[in-house]
Amino acid sequence: MKARADDFASYNAVDDTFVLASVSSPAEEALLSDWLESQRRAHPESRIEVLKLPADDDPPPAVMAQLVELLEADADRSVVPVRVFWVPAGLPTRSKVVAVLSGRDTYCPPKVLQHAILKRDPSRARVVAGEPAKVSELRQRWSETTVAENPREFARFVLRRAILAVERVELRLLGPEYKSPRLIKPEVLASARFREGLAQIPGATVEQAGEMLDELGTGWSRFSVDLIPALGRAIFSRGFDPNIDYDRGEVEAMRQSLEAHPAVLLFSHRSYLDGVIVPVAMQENRLPPVHTFAGINLSFGFMGPLMRRSGVIFLRRKLDDPLYKFVLRQFVGYIVEKRFNLSWAIEGTRSRTGKMLPPKLGLLAYVADAYLDGRSDDILLQPVSISFDQLHETAEYASYARGGEKTAEGLSWLVNYIRAQGERNYGKIYVRFPDAVSMREYLGEPHGPMATDEPAKRLAMQKMAFEVAWRILQVTPVNATALVSALLLSTRGIALTLDQLHHTLQDSLDYLERRQTPMSNSALRLRTPEGVRSALDALSGGHPITRTDSGRVTVWNIAPGDELEAAFYRNSLIDAFLETSLVELALACAARTETDRLDAFWRQVMRLRDLLKFEFYFADSAAYREHVTDEMSWHANWEGDIDAGGNRIDELLREKRPAIAGPLLRPFFEAYQIVADALIDAPAEISEKDLTAKALGLGQQYVAQGRLQSTESVSALLFATACQVAADQNLLEAAADLTDRRKAFRAELRGILKDMNTVDRCARRQFFARERNRRELRNDPVS
Repeated sequence: MKARADDFASYNAVDDTFVLASVSSPAEEALLSDWLESQRRAHPESRIEVLKLPADDDPPPAVMAQLVELLEADADRSVVPVRVFWVPAGLPTRSKVVAVLSGRDTYCPPKVLQHAILKRDPSRARVVAGEPAKVSELRQRWSETTVAENPREFARFVLRRAILAVERVELRLLGPEYKSPRLIKPEVLASARFREGLAQIPGATVEQAGEMLDELGTGWSRFSVDLIPALGRAIFSRGFDPNIDYDRGEVEAMRQSLEAHPAVLLFSHRSYLDGVIVPVAMQENRLPPVHTFAGINLSFGFMGPLMRRSGVIFLRRKLDDPLYKFVLRQFVGYIVEKRFNLSWAIEGTRSRTGKMLPPKLGLLAYVADAYLDGRSDDILLQPVSISFDQLHETAEYASYARGGEKTAEGLSWLVNYIRAQGERNYGKIYVRFPDAVSMREYLGEPHGPMATDEPAKRLAMQKMAFEVAWRILQVTPVNATALVSALLLSTRGIALTLDQLHHTLQDSLDYLERRQTPMSNSALRLRTPEGVRSALDALSGGHPITRTDSGRVTVWNIAPGDELEAAFYRNSLIDAFLETSLVELALACAARTETDRLDAFWRQVMRLRDLLKFEFYFADSAAYREHVTDEMSWHANWEGDIDAGGNRIDELLREKRPAIAGPLLRPFFEAYQIVADALIDAPAEISEKDLTAKALGLGQQYVAQGRLQSTESVSALLFATACQVAADQNLLEAAADLTDRRKAFRAELRGILKDMNTVDRCARRQFFARERNRRELRNDPVS
């Protein structure tokens, strides 16, 4: 049965019809009677029979027997589903709980109040009918999609089709934001596709599969579509501007895309708030709701049932049960086949460092299987960028970096989390929806070669996921918090005045504008001293900036204990400056090379890309070289000057603005060097866990000795990636030349840090030159 495209409250009866009417109260009985009487008056020549069903869609045996009889009586008879649709009264969302108790604003008012409600406002309810379908058509569809043969199973199939047909009609009245799957369990269990696959799993039973579907089961109730976004907004509005910042053009483009194909919304993940923000963004833009995957660890207390009714699909942490994996695959297939939208964090977990983590492919494989199985002619991967001016979770992330353990989720954790949102003003939330990635474009046609070529499918999925992440990075706006934090981290604890901060930030702003990088309004306001002061005030008080105003002028700095929190913000903008930072290091490397300096420049550019490939996203090799060429285009004869060496390269470095490699990349390379030092006397096949612990101890020693320029380099989070780099360089496996290669790796990192010192000296010269010019212009005394 399919929804009509005209006025669904008026059904044009055909010659022989029986109506499946779902009613739950005397008031609804009266509405149905009036509707039937009007239909019979309008179509006196038609024969209309009625079978009344309970509102819970679970008829008793006597009613089922009657339905079976009616279905077997005439194959040419048409079936018309009918239900009473209640229109909410439109109270403000914050009044939903009161509205439910009063019956004034609910999709199913209490029976005892229905007559009174209709007496006051007859428009509150209407009878809606789905498009008719012949019994013969329904039977054919039943035989094509299920393995059942029992007449009662056919009757239940008809009931499911009737429910879905009326649902589609009601969605036309309510809007796409109320779209949600129903009847997943009976539909999946009755599927011939499902039963055939189940039979191939040794020992698997329908009952076990049904229990797993209950565990996965989800859906947005209409009340939760209204309530949950309101609750989410209430939570984040405690500390954030309640008006989320969108790009309206992106929203409208996504709306058109979602009308044509099912989508997987893959969002960047920095905070638990992300799972709250996505439903709010969809609902307030009148977009179809998403069904979000979450770990089963979040199903605690009353949160489990509440979140299930709010589109959350709880997943087990381990997917090692063949039956569970099969059920999950069929569940995902059903969702996309019915054109509902899925959502999850592309990084799999929150980024504790502020930068984009590598994408996780596990769930994406299930969606790819559904596409290759022909469940949809295309599936869109919709990137979603979610970013914040500030987050209260940065203190937690700093604790992780020092080796702390994650706090287990629970009711007390939830209360504390919500309470923390109200501690102060955290600024704005930014949501961006760049162009979607087509699964068809990467996987080819459904049932194509990749359906059986697992390596090719995995490679295509990796490319898809990286493209999604790349698009997220391209649209995420750089904000003032990140720019100010990056600058103050570069001073290594030395405080700066407002004027010093303002004039130093201008080079970075110039660069971002030249590269047409998206920036928030807070970043654009850094063009003025007032905008800089506003950003500093928002971050002061150890969040993470310290303000000292007891002297002649007010100054700001980042204390050593706050560096890890500030690093989270700084790391969020590194991708915007990554290629220009690597150019600086390659120039410094070429300057200390005796011959073939241009070749040394390009070799170092590519080597730095290889060393940092676990930290950041890069274009492919050819595109990356083009980007580097473009980065150097500001200087007319840059290749000739590099090749000439000496003062010519020094002049390039002096002129290049901003000189920013040290503030952005030093913590990563210092962390790598600590791990390289730890490897020198480590066993040949040391585990990454043991290596991280050894590096933490060594790093603490270096901090105590003053051998590091920043304490943020001593981070379990950075060491984890450094271990990946060491493994990629084959430094964690026994070999005859292992000691020599470990020493060579350490020497290489020391060389990169030496080049970073060269760039830092250039940056300091630029700073002091600006200071001299500023004082000369203003005749300022030395502060």
